[in-house]
Amino acid sequence: MGDSEAETGSGRAGPLVGVVVIEFDAIGPVPFAAMMLGDMGADIVRIVRPGRTYSASADGPALGRGRRTVELDLKTPVGRADALALVATADALLEGTRPGVMERLGLGPVDCHAANPTLVYGRMTGWGQTGPLAQEAGHDINYLALTGVLHAIGPAERPIPPLNLVGDYGGGAMMLALGVVAGVLSARGGGAGRVVDAAMTDGAALLSSLFYTLGAVGQWDDRRAANLLDGGAPFYRCYACADGKHVAVGAIEPQFFAALLAGLDVADWRTVQHERARWPDMTAAFEAAFATRPRDAWADHFAGTDACVTPVLDLAEAPHHPHNVARGTFIDGYPAPAPRFAAAVSNQR
Repeated sequence: MGDSEAETGSGRAGPLVGVVVIEFDAIGPVPFAAMMLGDMGADIVRIVRPGRTYSASADGPALGRGRRTVELDLKTPVGRADALALVATADALLEGTRPGVMERLGLGPVDCHAANPTLVYGRMTGWGQTGPLAQEAGHDINYLALTGVLHAIGPAERPIPPLNLVGDYGGGAMMLALGVVAGVLSARGGGAGRVVDAAMTDGAALLSSLFYTLGAVGQWDDRRAANLLDGGAPFYRCYACADGKHVAVGAIEPQFFAALLAGLDVADWRTVQHERARWPDMTAAFEAAFATRPRDAWADHFAGTDACVTPVLDLAEAPHHPHNVARGTFIDGYPAPAPRFAAAVSNQR
């Protein structure tokens, strides 16, 4: 766990320079949110228990970068007092315990706001601070299951968990980070401190807004692999190639679909692209075509076209792709900070 500028990848020159965040040690979305805030320049101070061992979901060159670390035993009066002293000088706090745990430690919102009235108190849970399931155990897959999101992902036979990207990170960490930044902006504008209740169920449900909207107007079938964006459409899915590897196809717009058909040298389905009765025949033709060449041969074949065909790279390959290398998307094999920030450009001469 380091705090050098080299490890953060962005040094201390981001838009959050001067913001101090106390991170109470946790796994999953809390360290990810802290990493993002640190990448943007915030000073992250992680409080860990004495003797804590390495955790792959919180440490390492990516999730653990950009921190200062302080060991405190929060179950002792001295440890609690030291933690409150750090909180008193901070802009925000991140914690990921079950509801009530921080209160029992004497470090809940009431305690911390007594020490720092403008503090933004960020709370990360799966189910939220309230509700019938607030005290229940769970993981990303469970939180997605109750939002309708998990039901929509995977082949027709069964739902497939999308790693822990949608609940932990998309619906959790990023919502927490955004809420904390909004709270800090409010506090620095003269507002009072706030409590941010970031729940993965809430965030994942919000991420699915488009599909609830499409369903409400009859443009989304509740069956998996039957729609435009869930692998049902032959022009928006993955195909196996001759070497067992895959390509991803995303030729939705008519001009992109036309380029795909031309590149595959198959029948001209341009006028019936969205007729679902034709989709099985298209899929079969595309499967047969892609099976005739290795993945990288198809990538070369479609390079420079607008057919929206890309190779599906594994985790070992992705850092070495020329586009990722050119943009510095990975640093020493690990994902680099995102998004990028650049100084404003003036029109004055």
